Amino acid sequence: MRARGMNGGAAATSRPLRIASFGFRSLPPRDGSAGADKFVLELLPRIAARGHCVTGYNRRYRGERYSPSTDFRGVRLRNLRTFRRAGLEAWCHAARVTFDIIRHDRADIVHIQNGGNSPFALILRMFGKRTILTEDGKEWERPKWSRLARRYLRAATWLTAHVHNAVVFDNVYAREAFTERFGRRYDLIPYGADVAAPRDDATDLLERLGVERGRYLLFVGRFIPDKGLHHLLAAFATLDTGVKLLLIGGAAGRSDYAARVCDSGDPRVLTPGYLYGEQVHALMRDCLAYVQPSDLEGLSPVILESAFVGAPVICSDIAMNRYALEEHGIYFAAGDADDLRRQLRRALDEPEWLRARAWAQQQHVTRTYSWERVTDQYCALFAAHAPT
Repeated sequence: MRARGMNGGAAATSRPLRIASFGFRSLPPRDGSAGADKFVLELLPRIAARGHCVTGYNRRYRGERYSPSTDFRGVRLRNLRTFRRAGLEAWCHAARVTFDIIRHDRADIVHIQNGGNSPFALILRMFGKRTILTEDGKEWERPKWSRLARRYLRAATWLTAHVHNAVVFDNVYAREAFTERFGRRYDLIPYGADVAAPRDDATDLLERLGVERGRYLLFVGRFIPDKGLHHLLAAFATLDTGVKLLLIGGAAGRSDYAARVCDSGDPRVLTPGYLYGEQVHALMRDCLAYVQPSDLEGLSPVILESAFVGAPVICSDIAMNRYALEEHGIYFAAGDADDLRRQLRRALDEPEWLRARAWAQQQHVTRTYSWERVTDQYCALFAAHAPT
């Protein structure tokens, strides 16, 4: 395998392709879903709309109620059962998906997310399938994984680097780390930011959640340690304000960390659970500021979407967040609750400065991150590696 950049390789073909995709939880997203699910929500229907036959593989759990639909915006859905156990559920699901693709010959090209699934790409390649992997960062560094899981993910990077027809990164830092280690070239395709405009009036939603327009800080995502919610809660606890903190999301299963987040003891902190799509975008548009306190990130779709709909984004100064917003971001020192508190205080005290930062961020992501351009690049990459 020779990894190729988007400017190299074979010329794209317009003929329809059979593409299968896995490595996410659910399309459309449901409770427990994360960035990978938002990614396929935007990408796969757009690929299908361009005439390709796209199959998406969802994880389903025993006792879970879900729609029996086999189609979502032109994407054919396959719902395969797995079990709830961090790490192992994804591995079990990937094994079943691999068997299903090979047994029923459902695709010529398999799009995979997360390098932990690379061992299954080796099997798919043995049966003549072309595999394209999307990798968003150093997954083995995430504290949510056990020591054994982190060792496995680290070991899987060798397969990630060598077995796929192409590997795509969403940011230059992760790509450079792989290039330096393995001496190969890989593709760079950032996420898009352009989402459908939320409905004009979200009053009912705000009332239901107990917040007022422009009077709440917002976070959206999983309640896991590397998202840094403990930094945000510590900073907010010492902030003298009537503004509320709205935390949308939760954990995929039982989590002591998520329980501590939900039981902060501060009546100003609201944790209503999961919301998706237009409702989340409306909350982004109407918040005082969106806060992303992560210790570790890939290119964050929620940062891009928040900025796109006009929310000022306050985020940790880790490299991935700086890559997303460049000089337009409002940054605090990662892991420093006191510095985060200072930025929150400034956001409360200087509304004109905050609006100016929001406008600069919105202009930046609008001209830089486009899902249509992302789709163009992925379709060209699939075509370049399609069987002849």
